[in-house]
Amino acid sequence: MKLISWNVNGFRAVLKKGFLEFLAAEGPDLILLQEVKAAPGQVDHDFAAEGWEVHWNAAEKKGYSGVAVLSRIPALSVRHGIGIAEHDREGRVLALELPDFHLVNVYTPNAQNELRRLDYRMEWDAAFLAYLKELEKTKPVVFAGDLNVAHREIDLARPKENRRSAGFTDEERGGFDRLLEAGFIDTFRHFHPDEPGHYSWWSFRGGARQRNVGWRIDYFCVSSSLLPRVASVGILPGVLGSDHCPVTVEIS
Repeated sequence: MKLISWNVNGFRAVLKKGFLEFLAAEGPDLILLQEVKAAPGQVDHDFAAEGWEVHWNAAEKKGYSGVAVLSRIPALSVRHGIGIAEHDREGRVLALELPDFHLVNVYTPNAQNELRRLDYRMEWDAAFLAYLKELEKTKPVVFAGDLNVAHREIDLARPKENRRSAGFTDEERGGFDRLLEAGFIDTFRHFHPDEPGHYSWWSFRGGARQRNVGWRIDYFCVSSSLLPRVASVGILPGVLGSDHCPVTVEIS
């Protein structure tokens, strides 16, 4: 089973930048999209006619945030949000129950400039972890998406310069620590524990992508019980169309 996660920075925009060709070339069973900035009916392509189940969780605010999943595998059930009103207005979580596990698509809130949303981010992290652990009571969990944090210094090109930047604060990194302490595995770092230079997001400014001055903030994480079934992981920096690139995992 091949899964892809991608912050597309606008679903309608990426459709004009080779998304359909990418989908055909990669042939995933499921693709998780973040920051779709659209609602059902606003995307001018009939994925259902091509055999995809299409699931959405759009933000209340138009043109903002939002997640979607295209799936070749019928979902047993679908959950929109984590069940807490203050966290569910921005369309950040979409969970599909599959036969062997829960699959959770997540677009974690950014702490923003001057860390003005850091306190909210910490509340979110705690609530999201509790949600994952509740799901895990019934089946193992795979969660993926833009988590808006570079966990370790190896996960961004310039850690010293970004010491208190959004996405690399002690608080946000601690939130990711707690995910791992709760038994979830960062699949890419599990298979590539000490390899630098692997990133999934680059600023549009200063030729950052061409120089590979990036951050690894997009993840596939799994319950520890699923780890033996993770056959491969990947990051696809050559895929353009967004300031993020897709990340992948194959589960046997």
